[in-house]
Amino acid sequence: MKRTAFYPLHQQLGAKLVEFGGYEMPVLYTSIIEEHKAVRQGVGIFDVSHMGEFEIRGHDALAFLQRVTTNDVAKLADGKVQYSSMTFEAGGIVDDLLVYHCGDHYLTVVNASNMEKDIAWMRANTAGLDVQITDASDRTSLLAVQGPKSLATLKKLTSSDLASMPYYTSIRATLAGTPMLLSRTGYTGELGFELYFDSSASVGASVWNAVMEAGKEFGVKPVGLGARDTLRLEMGFCLYGNDIDQTTNPLEAGLGWITKLDKGDFVGRGALLKAKADGLTRKLVGFTLDEPKAFPRHGYEIRSDGRAIGAVTSGTISPMLEKGIGMGYVEFSASALGTPVHIRIRQSDAPAHVVKLPFLER
Repeated sequence: MKRTAFYPLHQQLGAKLVEFGGYEMPVLYTSIIEEHKAVRQGVGIFDVSHMGEFEIRGHDALAFLQRVTTNDVAKLADGKVQYSSMTFEAGGIVDDLLVYHCGDHYLTVVNASNMEKDIAWMRANTAGLDVQITDASDRTSLLAVQGPKSLATLKKLTSSDLASMPYYTSIRATLAGTPMLLSRTGYTGELGFELYFDSSASVGASVWNAVMEAGKEFGVKPVGLGARDTLRLEMGFCLYGNDIDQTTNPLEAGLGWITKLDKGDFVGRGALLKAKADGLTRKLVGFTLDEPKAFPRHGYEIRSDGRAIGAVTSGTISPMLEKGIGMGYVEFSASALGTPVHIRIRQSDAPAHVVKLPFLER
């Protein structure tokens, strides 16, 4: 397994380490609930250096990204960031990703478990284009600093005006004495920033320790992948491999807002146009359990009138709502808000109902 530049720090902090996306990563340091609440109420720091970063250069860089992503990259100006997806010819999702306009090039940020697949698929779709794709993952460290006190924490460490940054923008900045790409992004639903900088153990430790010291007055905590998952689920954000994959398309996954069918041709557009014309047969929905201690898990059946109508893709007990929440694909006829359903848990059917996402209003 690979290790990030922060691995020695995770060991020192007593993190529980697990394999994730080919990396040895911290799943928790103290408890998922404690770390989750620190991000919702104060500030937390995540090592997400396992994510993949590909630099896209060349005369046809924009044309290439228009070909392989579903969102309209032509709308991006220098310093803007875009959430998007890539789809196969049949419409299934290759991956979801971020696209950064960095002035003279673009940066795409992809899921760790998909890095090799993604770059191979992207390179296979460069025919006839002047484009160069460089894998910068191993030389890039990435920290996410998230929570209502993230701005107050980071502003101590830089002269850059972070307060005026709109959501989904990025700047070149020096923070804690380290040059970096700093973006107003994150996957928690909270105010937050992501910090990209050259990967080395000494630089990584310097930035990490500076953030921990600056956030001390706000109760900053290191946060593992466990709380990262519960935080994104409370916001109804998709996780590749659970809620989206090559068997799902962006329209049924609720990602129509990043699927610009009118921007011109892109890989998978034909299949998505057909799916839209034919009408969706299933839809990804959010649901809450009516019983306080019922715990929905990935793979559990979603049922109605005594028969299976879908399956849970993500589920947990929400640390903030203190009840079971989850997402899953159901037959389209059962996707309306308020629809009563049941989650099959240990041979019994726990009552639930379809709700509007996100589960937690911020």
